[in-house]
This record gives sequence, structure tokens and C-alpha cells, in this order.
Amino acid sequence: MPLLSVNNIEVIYDDVILVLKGMSLTVEKGQIVAVLGANGAGKSTTLKAISGLLKTEEGEVTDGTIEFDGVRINGMDPERIVRLGVFQVMEGRRVFEDLTVRENLIAAAHTQKCSRGELDERIDHVYSYFPRLKEREAGLAGYLSGGEQQMLVIGRGMMAKPKLMMLDEPSLGLSPLLVSEIFEIIVKLNRDLGTTILLVEQNARMALNIADHGYIMENGKIVLD
Repeated sequence: MPLLSVNNIEVIYDDVILVLKGMSLTVEKGQIVAVLGANGAGKSTTLKAISGLLKTEEGEVTDGTIEFDGVRINGMDPERIVRLGVFQVMEGRRVFEDLTVRENLIAAAHTQKCSRGELDERIDHVYSYFPRLKEREAGLAGYLSGGEQQMLVIGRGMMAKPKLMMLDEPSLGLSPLLVSEIFEIIVKLNRDLGTTILLVEQNARMALNIADHGYIMENGKIVLD
């Protein structure tokens, strides 16, 4: 049984706008799966349908099913989906700008109960992947560079210890050197921690270079895989 199964879903915004039209994909445990396509193809909407964040944008899955680890999750509140092990890293490096780097990481750990000792261990684990965050841990996240903010949002994902991490355009707006560094970290998370990755990208060359499987989206549905 796949870890994630999206079965022929339709998504409508504001009760009128049909965005996804019979969208289906599967993600096997331990895989890196890439979803590629042009702007407006429905890639980000697909991730939000899985994570439950459609509700915040007046969107709704009106047909089909989404199953994670054998549990149907479409219709669940986002916080329940996170606790099941699904974490979405949003497009645009959305950090809590007025909190420090460390406080950003602590905030992400509240999805699960853990002791102070375990919390410190998780933070140190994130710093082992992103040493630059350790150097900036007392600084406000709003003053980080774009690359450092991308590291921070991925680090927040690590704090939640997800079974499935969904990354929305992690290369967006970064220099080629930083893009390579971020993609190397994604591979390490998958290889070292066994984290399953669902990666939405426009950089097809980079995404397919690390992916086990790829899907191409167009006009709200998969046209090639």
C-alpha cells in the first residue's frame, strides 16, 4: 500500500472555480516524488489538498479521496493531518519574521508533545544539517537571507518529524549554488532519515535528477508520469 494515495480528486475554490480535475498520484514510502508543471497547473493546490490547507483559501475537495498511511485524510483539519505525519513546507519561505531562528524551530515542534530534552535534541539535529542556522539562532528570522530562510522552513519541517514532507518550490528565487545545496539536503533527509518527499518544482532538471518518480501536471490533472 502506498504511503500517500491521491485518487481522482476534484478541487473547487469559492464553490465555482474548478482547479483540479481528476487528479491522481501515489507516493511510495521512502521515495522522492517530483510534481512538475507550469504556473497555474495546480501543483500547489494539490499539496494544499493533501495537507488540509485548502480550507484557509475557501477551497474544497469535492470528489475523490486522499489516503495517507491507510487513513482517509481529505476533510480532516490541518492540525490532525500534521499529527499523522504530513508536513507542508510552503512556497515563498514563510518564516515567523519577528521570532528568532530558535523560536521558529520551537514553534514547529508544538505539533507533537516532547520533553525539553527531546526538543533540544531535535534543534541540534536541525543544526547538524544547517550549520548556518546555528550561527544565526539568536537572530530574527526576518533578517535571514533567502537561502537561510529556506533552510529554516525545511528545518521547521524536520522538527515535526514527518513521515511525508511536501516541499513547494524550494528553489524559487535562490542562486544556482544555493539550489544545489538545498537539493543535496533534500536527498540527505530522504536517505539518512527515511523521510518520504513530495517535491513540487519548476526546475525539472534538478527535481528529476534526485527523484524516484515524476509526474507532469497540466490544467489540473496529470498528463504524464
